[in-house]
Parts: sequence; structure tokens; C-alpha cells
Amino acid sequence: MTASKLVVCSHCQGINRVPEDRLQEGAKCGVCHQPLFDDKPVELTSASFQRHVQHSDIPLIVDFWAAWCGPCKMMAPVFAAAAAQFRGRVRFAKVDTDAEQGLAREYGIRGIPTLILFRNGREAGRMSGALDSRSLQSWIEQHI
Repeated sequence: MTASKLVVCSHCQGINRVPEDRLQEGAKCGVCHQPLFDDKPVELTSASFQRHVQHSDIPLIVDFWAAWCGPCKMMAPVFAAAAAQFRGRVRFAKVDTDAEQGLAREYGIRGIPTLILFRNGREAGRMSGALDSRSLQSWIEQHI
């Protein structure tokens, strides 16, 4: 029997138990029937943030960013490409620090972009500053 992982749906926030071998095969949510992974980062708010951090068995990388931030804009396509590359192995999410100032304060975001990796509900890695594709991929592989 294949082990399973809990995955939070990015559409309805439903919690799904998915066999590990199906994570990268286009698994769908049992509640809303949407794909669990869209090959793009999930936009998180204070209402959905803790659910994704606390109720997912796969690593979650959150990009804390703002629309006015030049380095954030520069890194956005790199982050989106990584979401597609690591599909099913890692969940990628974005938090707009202007819209979600409480989350930014709670996690001590002093500069943006800042990436935080969460594993098993806890912070497992942090990186501040824009990264190119190779650097981001290396950082992810070191921490997952």
C-alpha cells in the first residue's frame, strides 16, 4: 500500500489525503474537484495561510512580496517556474505584505522578497533577497 500525504486545495481550502505516487499525476480535490496543483503559486491571505502551513504534509515555500518592489517583480517569473518544476513535491505560495501586514509582522519580514520554507507546520528555512533560477533551485533542493 502506498503512503499518503495531506494536501490543502488552493481553490476551496479542503484537506485531501493523496497517495504519494499520485501527487505529481494531476490529483484533484475531493471537495471541489479542481486540480490540487496548478503549476503556479497560490495566493495566500491571513484567512488561508495557517491552513496551508498546519495541514499539509508537503513542504510549503512562501514568497513574501509587494507590488511596488522591483526585486519582487524580477523574481516572480522565476518563482512561478519553480512552482511548475517542483509540482507535487513542494507547494509554492505568495503573500502580499501590503495586503497582509499582520502576517508580515508575525513572521518578522524586514525586507522583501523573503522566502520562508515551512515543513510540518514549522519554519525550516528562510532566504531574503531576489534569487535567479539556479540559486532558487539550489536553495529549494537543500531545504526540502
